[in-house]
Amino acid sequence: MFFSKQHYLIGYLIISFFTSNGFATEIYRSVDDRGRITYSDVPSIGAKKLDIISQPGRHLHSVVRVYDGDTIILEDKKQIRLLGVNTPEIESRLRAEEPGGAAAKMWLQAQLQESKVYLEYDQTKRDKYKRLLAHVFTPDGKHINQALLENGLAFVSIIPPNVRYSDKLIQAQQQAEKQKIGIWSMPDYQPKLIAQIANHNKGWQRFTGTPTSIKKSRKYTRLIFDDKIDIRILNTNLDLFPALSTYVGKSLEIRGWVSRNKDHYSLLIQHPSALIMR
Repeated sequence: MFFSKQHYLIGYLIISFFTSNGFATEIYRSVDDRGRITYSDVPSIGAKKLDIISQPGRHLHSVVRVYDGDTIILEDKKQIRLLGVNTPEIESRLRAEEPGGAAAKMWLQAQLQESKVYLEYDQTKRDKYKRLLAHVFTPDGKHINQALLENGLAFVSIIPPNVRYSDKLIQAQQQAEKQKIGIWSMPDYQPKLIAQIANHNKGWQRFTGTPTSIKKSRKYTRLIFDDKIDIRILNTNLDLFPALSTYVGKSLEIRGWVSRNKDHYSLLIQHPSALIMR
């Protein structure tokens, strides 16, 4: 049977569509009795499995449960923590619900009703809790991590070296913030003066303040606000930031979690997206 170059080109384009969008890890080619060629990700009688390479690092899995807005459980009981985002906490025996936590979980449950997802890992595959870290895609190509941000259900939390898709995630957050939707409309997540940090040191916070100096140690470089408040940046991450001297004397918004040591308060800033010059 003779096939023209046009047949092969059409076949190549179809295969590229399936694999580049993460729709399938296997593609089948069949020819009917009239010589017509079709391609599908579903096997059929007489179809030949093609030797192709699916999109690098993206694999199909089944979800059995949504734990919260940024964590899912696979059929093999592995926990998947969504990369680049953080949603408010849900209620548990250890803590009360944070505003927006239940809404994020309900949204994620609705998105994953079909249960099949594609996972894409970055440089570091597990966190300190041994959870797998991944970007999650639905079979129709929706990037769940990004969609959470677009809907104002999460905030950006980029931890190097896992910086894949960071530009898209930041843009999605900026869009939701501009529209004041979801968490961006909630009083609990509005910026507070960093001088009030002692009264607001639980959960993800937004503070405003002006650093006055820089202090460097072996592990961290710190922007100092006063003798009891600073933000710290790992020296290994400094290359991601502009020169820290550009922040001194400028009004900043700082986003993150507060750590406390007696009467000293500090925020660990791991990516420039959490340190905004106003």
